[in-house]
Amino acid sequence: MMTKNYIAGEWISATEASANINPSNTNDVVGEYARASAAEAERAIAAAYDAFPAWSRSSIQQRHDILKAVGDEILARKEELGRLLSREEGKTLPEGIGEVTRAGQIFLFFSGECLRMAGEKVPSVRPFIDVEITREPVGVVGLITPWNFPIAIPAWKIAPALAYGNTVVFKPADLVPGSAHALSEIIIRAGVPAGVFNLVMGRGSVVGEAMLKSPKVSAISFTGSVPTGRKVAQTCITAEPMKKVQLEMGGKNPMVVLDDADLKVAVECAVNSAFFSTGQRCTASSRLIVTEGIHDRFVAAMQERMQGLVIDDALKAGTHIGPVVDQSQLDQDLKYIRIGQEEGAKLVAGGELLKRDAPGFYLAPALFTEVSNQMRVAREEIFGPVATVTRAKDYDEALELANDTPFGLSSGICTTSLKYASHFKRNAEAGMVMVNLPTAGVDYHVPFGGRKGSSYGPREQGRYAEEFYTTVKTAYTFDGNGPYVPKTKGSE
Repeated sequence: MMTKNYIAGEWISATEASANINPSNTNDVVGEYARASAAEAERAIAAAYDAFPAWSRSSIQQRHDILKAVGDEILARKEELGRLLSREEGKTLPEGIGEVTRAGQIFLFFSGECLRMAGEKVPSVRPFIDVEITREPVGVVGLITPWNFPIAIPAWKIAPALAYGNTVVFKPADLVPGSAHALSEIIIRAGVPAGVFNLVMGRGSVVGEAMLKSPKVSAISFTGSVPTGRKVAQTCITAEPMKKVQLEMGGKNPMVVLDDADLKVAVECAVNSAFFSTGQRCTASSRLIVTEGIHDRFVAAMQERMQGLVIDDALKAGTHIGPVVDQSQLDQDLKYIRIGQEEGAKLVAGGELLKRDAPGFYLAPALFTEVSNQMRVAREEIFGPVATVTRAKDYDEALELANDTPFGLSSGICTTSLKYASHFKRNAEAGMVMVNLPTAGVDYHVPFGGRKGSSYGPREQGRYAEEFYTTVKTAYTFDGNGPYVPKTKGSE
């Protein structure tokens, strides 16, 4: 049975569908999910546009109650939803449940933000005039989310959009629509009014394009690849009227390991950052930059640790790393492993296809050494369980190598030196910095985002989300208690 899209308060059938395949067992079809047409996407946009005036003026209590109900149900069903997520995306069951938990926490956080909306009242430089600074919703927001976090990333876009009074047109990744559909059912069940939230599953070239072209959409929040992100930005900026745009794109995140690092801590940080979630995280640390004094010991310890990793069905107990998400991504991973070898890097662990009980996209995590920072495997995002080790003579060279990248999302360092840790936090050219922690893994109540080619526009998550989902208004009022002084020539 085909699942439906949700438009203008109704579940709508479609003429086209996509099969949601379990990457741990390609014989298992999770479900058939509707693909919206351009006309259906336009109908969803129109519904959101019509619903905006009432929702933007709805009470903060109503919004709080809806978002809290969503968060509560997500957390109550975290094992069930986590299993669905792991089945369709391929991350291990503990990771799937953890992601669902985070989604629930995000909705609960923003349910509280509904009640904490604040403005400012400040004195004017002119007598008898008050100044009020307030925030208002931007309008219809188009949300385009990726396949690697199929419930957490939708949550951290949808929750603030609704909390601040915007209406939503939500397009999840076509590859893994199951978790997004389940989340949408929960949102609808919580009592969101018709038209305020719309689910339009389907291809980006159809649904996403309709969002970008529509003059009724005021803002686009996109998470995905760099090439697509650049197209989204260019279209939004040149649109009539212009659209507000927020982009989260790629990463090629470094983790520096200094001679004084705790070797066990460094190895655990590197393995977690590079290979968990099958390396399919924009915050994954695919570049390990290691100083000479610890280099050989670190590589040997990494090889030993990688031998103990269990790569198997995402739902099986004891699995550390699940499959790659699909054949296309697996082909890309294998291509880069070949490129690394052709460039002269040394493959010291993994990189081979694996067979398990059921057919799936299983790949042994790969580790390269003797990698220069100019090789493609050290500069281009692979988005798979492939990591490189680059040797640095000292901290200064390690920092230089870490910053020598077109990306700037997350950066990490393993050291027991307060001096180097403090210097790295200040000088790493990244939006997020980790000390003796994996580069992947962030809290839900603080800002998320990067610089350079990784991010564009305001930060996501936490209170900083209001920068994107609201617009600032400054209002002046003459209080009538003194003489009105007309504007003089030359004043603004």
